[in-house]
Amino acid sequence: MATLDWFILATTLIFIVAYGVWKTKGSKDVKDYVLAGNTSRWWTIGLSVMATQASAITFLSTPGQAFHDGMGFVQFYFGLPLAMIIICMVFIPIYHRLKVYTAYEFLENRFDLKTRTLAAILFLVQRGMAAGITIFAPSIILSAVLGWNLRTLNIIIGILVIIYTVTGGTRAVSVTQKQQMFIIMSGMFVAFFFILGYLPEDISFGKALKIAGANGKLQILNFDLDTDSRYTIWSGLTGGLFLMLAYFGTDQSQVQRYLSGKSVREMQLGLIFNGVLKIPMQFFILLVGIMVFVFYQYNSSPLNFNPAATNAVMESPYAEDYQMLIEGHREIEQDKKIAQDQFASALEIKEYAAIMEAEKRISEINEKEKNNRAAARTLINKADNAVETNDKDYVFIHFILHQLPRGLIGLLLAVILSAAMSSTASELNALGTISALDLYKRYKPGEFTQEHFVKVSKFFTLVWGIIAIIIACVANLFDNLIQLVNIIGSIFYGNVLGIFLLAFFFKYVKGNAVFIAALVTQVIVIVGWYWDWMSYLWLNAFGCALVILIAFVLEGFDRLLKNPPIET
Repeated sequence: MATLDWFILATTLIFIVAYGVWKTKGSKDVKDYVLAGNTSRWWTIGLSVMATQASAITFLSTPGQAFHDGMGFVQFYFGLPLAMIIICMVFIPIYHRLKVYTAYEFLENRFDLKTRTLAAILFLVQRGMAAGITIFAPSIILSAVLGWNLRTLNIIIGILVIIYTVTGGTRAVSVTQKQQMFIIMSGMFVAFFFILGYLPEDISFGKALKIAGANGKLQILNFDLDTDSRYTIWSGLTGGLFLMLAYFGTDQSQVQRYLSGKSVREMQLGLIFNGVLKIPMQFFILLVGIMVFVFYQYNSSPLNFNPAATNAVMESPYAEDYQMLIEGHREIEQDKKIAQDQFASALEIKEYAAIMEAEKRISEINEKEKNNRAAARTLINKADNAVETNDKDYVFIHFILHQLPRGLIGLLLAVILSAAMSSTASELNALGTISALDLYKRYKPGEFTQEHFVKVSKFFTLVWGIIAIIIACVANLFDNLIQLVNIIGSIFYGNVLGIFLLAFFFKYVKGNAVFIAALVTQVIVIVGWYWDWMSYLWLNAFGCALVILIAFVLEGFDRLLKNPPIET
């Protein structure tokens, strides 16, 4: 990295932290600290909601996901607009009417304290792990690519977030996320246009899309009914819907964003804003990955994008075998470039037979490349089974560091770290709030001032910040990072969503049945995930339906025992 990159990166991060502290210092009561005094406008809410979900994992993993697997991942978000509508119609009016500070406060009003406590604990477990991963994700990739110390990176990111989150609470999170989203999207648009500029002169954007299509990267819709298929239109509209309902409707890191709104209308507009723009945003980020893929059809790429993996195998007894795979990879790349040129030429003359023949040749070469990369991963695993062989998360950062000009590298790294900070800040803010209000305040006897609970909230935010840093320092990467976060959420979200749906719509069911049903459901879902009963997205719908079913059965038995039928 050049001096200019370091300057841009450092200036951006320092500005975000300083701005957050300056704008929000001095919260005197819980309402101001937790709900930003209910002063947020809809655009602040919408950007804050988007920034909370769009962590560094989104901007590191999503382009790599598109590079390897195409645009199909966008189906994951198809349930989001419908989820936003349901939350606007059902969740927000109830939360606002009851004037709750947390989503789980509502559960005590509807059921009992133990159900509220269980839901709060489930949130703390899954969101605490996720907070560590949102720090760990950019750290492990940047450390591998840039040679920076992993633990130092974890600590730096964690401390920067802790400074303004502890100081300013929800208001600090919201105002900084507006700046972060501006930086993030500006950086991605600049990167996109640079990629287009790096393509051969005769390859227009339209032709680049056709090349991507010929390589099977533009297959957006998958109507497969197999529940083992990870991303289909059905999993997006069902499992994705339940996941989004649970995440935006019951996860305090999101609920706290819109509860800070000035009115119900501002909260609803903020979520609708997110529902309208989220899919196009994800589509665009995937499209960036597609253009990176097209770029590498005409330029050399590493056999494995993770430099740590390459170093591990090249320093092992398998180095010679790996070198042979590299040579094979170079030959494949030459064949690939020729095939892509033939396809582009066939498009120019609009000769159908030539186009079909070129597509067939491209498909054959892609299969050879896929097998070659798989063989490389096998060798890497033999050389060092602790190193990550799945390189999806390294594709985009490799392109940034090796292809973009000075200055822009610093901006894109600022994008990645800003995204990590924005998401982590929301999580720490919510974790501190839940710990202070749902647990400490409910179980600590005595009367305390508003200032006391502000201090307690700040203390727990600091504690969770330290815990997140510790989790980041001991975490292990597996598969694709964006999938890892969604898997963790899917294990818990369906159960929690089912509890809330019981609270909203089924007055027949009481607290004891819900509490037991939630415990049983959580165990079953964890077992189902461990034994891979279904794709993780389906766990959301499964957990939600299961907790409702068990609660109904238990409530029915309880009523039957209390009021046995009279024999005649």
